[in-house]
Amino acid sequence: MTITITPAANERMRHFLANTPDANGVRFGVKRTGCSGFAYVVDLADEIGADDQQVEIDGVRLIVDRKSLPLVEGTVIDFQRQGLNASFVFHNPNATGECGCGESFTVG
Repeated sequence: MTITITPAANERMRHFLANTPDANGVRFGVKRTGCSGFAYVVDLADEIGADDQQVEIDGVRLIVDRKSLPLVEGTVIDFQRQGLNASFVFHNPNATGECGCGESFTVG
């Protein structure tokens, strides 16, 4: 699994994990939704399933389910602040298009 977490995203994930010590790590994946087909999911992982892949990146355990892995392989996860807004930003080499609002993506 080749996923990169920028220092800003790593800091944000560590903050969430420090406030939830029972979490097993950060779950990263996709779900079907939006006008383009898939949306990213980033959440704290309560459980680790048998089909989940795990990787430790700079002290953050990232957990990706088997179905999401081909769609997020090679993604760079960043965290950006713009004015009052703050969010994770994804640079996914597998995405062939995004919706206008940037909430969902398609793959070829």
